[in-house]
Amino acid sequence: MNHATRSLLAASVIAISASTALAQDSFEDEVIVTATKRAQSIQDVPIAVTAITPKQLETQGVVNIQNLTSVAPSFSTSNAQIASGSVVLRIRGVGTTSNNIGFESAVGVFIDGAYQSRPGVALGEFVDVERVEVLRGPQGTLFGRNTSAGALNVTNVRPDFDQSGGFFNATYGNYDHMSFQGALNMPLVEDKVAARITGAVRKRDGYLNIHDANGTKIGESNSINQHMIRAQLGFQGDSGFNGRIIGDYSASSSVCCSAVEVLSSGLETSGLLAAVGLGARGGMSAPIVATNPTDNDTAEDVLEQLYASSSQVPDPSMNQFGLTAEFEYPLSDNTDLVYIGSYREYDAQEQYDSGFSGLDIFNVLDGSDTEIDTMTHELRVQGLAMDGRLDWMVGGYYSDEDIASSSSFGLGQHYDQLMGALFAGALAPLAPAVNPFALGPTPYQSLTGVDPSVVRATNNYSQNSESISIFTHNIFDVTDDLSLTLGLRYSDESKDGGYNQTDVNNPLCLGTLGTFGTAFPAALVGAGVPPAAVGNFVPTYIGLGCFAFTAPADLAAAAALPLPRSFNETFKDDELIYTGKLSYEFNPDVTAYASFTHGYKSGGFNLDSTAAAGGADPRFLSEEVDAYELGLKGRFADGRVSLNVAAFLEEFSNFQVLEFTGAQFVTFNVPKAETSGVEIEMTADATDNLSFNGGLTLLDANYPTDCAGNQTAINVTSLCGNTLTNAPKTVGILGADYQRSLSDNLDFFLNGQIRYEGDRRTSTQAVVLATQAPNPFDIQESTVKINLRAGITDPDNDWAVEAWATNLTNEITRGVTFNTVLRSGSRSAFLQEPRMYGVTL
Repeated sequence: MNHATRSLLAASVIAISASTALAQDSFEDEVIVTATKRAQSIQDVPIAVTAITPKQLETQGVVNIQNLTSVAPSFSTSNAQIASGSVVLRIRGVGTTSNNIGFESAVGVFIDGAYQSRPGVALGEFVDVERVEVLRGPQGTLFGRNTSAGALNVTNVRPDFDQSGGFFNATYGNYDHMSFQGALNMPLVEDKVAARITGAVRKRDGYLNIHDANGTKIGESNSINQHMIRAQLGFQGDSGFNGRIIGDYSASSSVCCSAVEVLSSGLETSGLLAAVGLGARGGMSAPIVATNPTDNDTAEDVLEQLYASSSQVPDPSMNQFGLTAEFEYPLSDNTDLVYIGSYREYDAQEQYDSGFSGLDIFNVLDGSDTEIDTMTHELRVQGLAMDGRLDWMVGGYYSDEDIASSSSFGLGQHYDQLMGALFAGALAPLAPAVNPFALGPTPYQSLTGVDPSVVRATNNYSQNSESISIFTHNIFDVTDDLSLTLGLRYSDESKDGGYNQTDVNNPLCLGTLGTFGTAFPAALVGAGVPPAAVGNFVPTYIGLGCFAFTAPADLAAAAALPLPRSFNETFKDDELIYTGKLSYEFNPDVTAYASFTHGYKSGGFNLDSTAAAGGADPRFLSEEVDAYELGLKGRFADGRVSLNVAAFLEEFSNFQVLEFTGAQFVTFNVPKAETSGVEIEMTADATDNLSFNGGLTLLDANYPTDCAGNQTAINVTSLCGNTLTNAPKTVGILGADYQRSLSDNLDFFLNGQIRYEGDRRTSTQAVVLATQAPNPFDIQESTVKINLRAGITDPDNDWAVEAWATNLTNEITRGVTFNTVLRSGSRSAFLQEPRMYGVTL
């Protein structure tokens, strides 16, 4: 933690201590959370937690998990090409990069107590929500699997046994945005049984136009088309037994996401793409300014064009069905038995252009499908003992997850010509005096007689995961003011993972390997290329002819090459997770705490076709974290002001990273990573009509300079000394809410929120691995985004008409920046939402 961070923390603590004289014995509007699986005031729980109420969700336009960034400064998200599989959630700068179905998130998502095994599964609508809690720091003792960075705990509104009722709202906005949400509550048996049905439909045109190689618009990307329905049956008996059964179904055909090019390929600027007949821009139609590649202002100018080039419009679909059961039974006056079980079936299909240009290069074909079936069971007994001084809990947890994923890949009609340009660019530096087009613009077809556009391969991935754990979590009041929390969880994880290939048709790879030893080297030498240069070029020739996603698996003649290898392996691991917390109550409104937590996230399999290439082990290690935290929570000025401060240090070992190299997805463990900083959250009722909220996160999330330990792999060593991806050093939120009566029957409100975000890296790597030079357009410069909402309502809030805008000043920002596939030096980026506005009734 740097000196400035320490100074700010000290100043905050002094300010709070000096204000304790203003505190009173009680305060209004107490926020209750279940961060410890007990109902507690947010001011009493010794955890750094942000609780977002339904009002905040509405006024800030938070319609799903990804929008939580506007109200939680330590939380962020990013998304790449596939909405179902590439969303990354981060807390305190820590998250698990995605695009690999075998990778599990470091931020666990729990909806009504049930674990959602992948972030993409939990991307549905926030509607009829009682509360969203962002739990910061490792939460494995209580929340179990894969919460090394934190957890999101979402609780939906329960059925009401007393009265019928409901709500409905409708929204219309720019990009032809239409949304309808509603809920209906029905008591079925007085004070015994009630039902609640919730539904939502949301549609919106894409904010990113897609153009083909001729510059003609062929469609839109980043659109929304989704619907959901949730039905609950709640019941309670005279014996104290109560519970609910929840069924939900959702479906989506939202198109996400296309990318824009922010740096031209050298193949374009040198004229090589034009020379092979692919046009001056080589399939790119969007305007681009290729000046200084480290000039991030230029990147912003480019992104404002809002064009994407593609040979086709993505065609995704997703649907899922889930059941959750929650039962509670009192074993005695002080002891309860609680069970939460869930079952979920998730299915996503994808079809898209993976070349990110108007050329037909490389595609994910129709029939690519991912199915995830998840079952979880948690049983716990909890209660009070020692005259209420001990709040104890013991329990067990079991989960089973089955993944079956099939990806069909194919090369396109322009693949061979593009290879001609790539070969020319690679050969020219090796033999400058030689005509780089000695092999012609279609080198593979010329040498092997094979048209690459016939190449097809279907790669199949599977994984079965089983997790068993037992846990205990206990809060002991040592004195009336001092409390001790001790928690333990023993977790046993086992996974069976495999990869195989079907429906492969790739004569190109076989022809490439054949000409490698005869025709190809001879042709190059005959054209005047020095033999040493030929040897240096051969890996490029084979790697592109046997492109990793479409190459035949298990070729005996290429065992040492980075080509697909089928595997069927087992991963096993177990870990003891534990936490200890001390909490001291200075008075009823001011509490301080200190905690240590050892957290864990299971290892597993790189479910990629080249994971076992060359005899490599497809497994990656489990991630562990030791987290230290100091916090102070207070309510002051007759309960009108709340101020919470947390300082933290989290040290990760075997930090899990996934990286796209341009030809394959590689998973690996970095021996060291860490995040430290200070978080401040505040709310204040300035007057009866005006209130404020604010948050500040000062963060240093990085790979230490010695992060590689004894590893020498360049993709690991190149991370050392750099910040983690999408982890800005400063994030600040400031909001205000003003309400007043216009007449006896009419009220007015105005709400505004500003989020400042400092500079952040947007690529996995900060440098180009081959040269160690800074990665072009890696840094997304600092931004300020503003949300506004204003409306009129009746005094009882029975109806309202609201006008709203998010990202009011239309800041165009990048979430992820990457090397454009097969485009030699080009960089592309996935954009975050531009300005949105509309009216809600």
